Amino acid sequence: MTGQDQAIVHDVPVNVAQQPNPYPLFERIREHGVVQRVRLNPTLEVWMVTGYDEAVAALTDPRLSSSPVGVNGLEEEMAHQERTNVLMASMLVANGEDHTRLRTLASKAFTARRVEQLAPRVQAHTDALLDAVAARGTADLVSEFALPLPMAVLSELIGIPAEGQPDFARLAVGLIMPPNTPERLAKGAQARAELTEFFEPLIAQRKADPKDDLLSALCAAQAEARISDRELTAMTILLTLAGHETTASLIANGVHALLRHPDQFAALRDDPSLLPGAIEELLRYEGPVSRGVARFTVDAYEIGGVTVPPGEMIIIGLAAANRDPARYDRADILDVARREVPQQLAFGHGVHFCLGAPLARAEARIAIGTLLRRFPDLRLADPDADLSRREGILRGMATLPVAFTPHTPGTPGTPGTPGTVGASDASGA
Repeated sequence: MTGQDQAIVHDVPVNVAQQPNPYPLFERIREHGVVQRVRLNPTLEVWMVTGYDEAVAALTDPRLSSSPVGVNGLEEEMAHQERTNVLMASMLVANGEDHTRLRTLASKAFTARRVEQLAPRVQAHTDALLDAVAARGTADLVSEFALPLPMAVLSELIGIPAEGQPDFARLAVGLIMPPNTPERLAKGAQARAELTEFFEPLIAQRKADPKDDLLSALCAAQAEARISDRELTAMTILLTLAGHETTASLIANGVHALLRHPDQFAALRDDPSLLPGAIEELLRYEGPVSRGVARFTVDAYEIGGVTVPPGEMIIIGLAAANRDPARYDRADILDVARREVPQQLAFGHGVHFCLGAPLARAEARIAIGTLLRRFPDLRLADPDADLSRREGILRGMATLPVAFTPHTPGTPGTPGTPGTVGASDASGA
């Protein structure tokens, strides 16, 4: 419909990311108008944007704030978060000059040149993980591939030694829990506290003995008084959240979608030149951010024919916008050869566009491209199994059991051999 129906408040459950198919819900909401009132829990009603054009407008509008401070009904909670949540000092909730300052520093780790340099390491980690399962003929592509790959890459990028990576991975999981119960709030706070303790000795080491890694660069910036202790800690934790679970979910979601669409799997396997566009299509079709990202009104704000009052939260529905039929032909169809112009919004848009997008794309291209080449008959171990989703605010697979023809890596005549995805092709640089 073209008008806006404001008489209905739509329920968007907190576990929407874990639902087998949340997209019909987003479509039903959009049928009442591209900007609607939604209920996230019994005590919290917000606005939700489901239209592509409106989402782009909101993501690029400086009149919307990234900080929840001052939002109606959240004053007490935000005061508590300011005191206890180190991520309140991150660029995730920063605006204006503070956001520019923090982003400029972090962006040095994600240049095209840096991604190009990391691509061979991504390929090496990918080959090692696939070598470990090749002779077995079965694998869980979440626990044995999608999760450990970005963790290994992120650890190298930040500068985390191998012996610290298991603890690093364990603590990172606590960051993605939805803050909808006291238990999960406590778990998230504990994860942030433990990660702060985890990074303290590493930061001290890098200050005393700098290396060629992101943590050393951030420590050098702090020495020049461009970043505070709290901002330094917040940035390392934010990069942990952004660089691990999101990329793992992209890889696992992408492979799962391909296996559920055998024609698309075959098309991509048989024509690797489709890979860069296919990654964009997989991000559009089944990206890691299901519900969306939050922005906050400072003044009355008009969007999509609706005037949102000051002090309100707006959820920009990235997954919903990525399936807006007004923007995409056959929006609910996976098409790895799609050639439409509109950019998918899984990484956001505007000044808060995901800094790690080039690296995430490189990891996904190398991981999925190598997987299809080495295991051309890859299939779901049980096509009828009801696979569960990872608990948390992101949309990812909890497990992905697969089967394939077993082989010994490097043996002549086997389905695939390690290390043939080019670095420049993988990075897109």
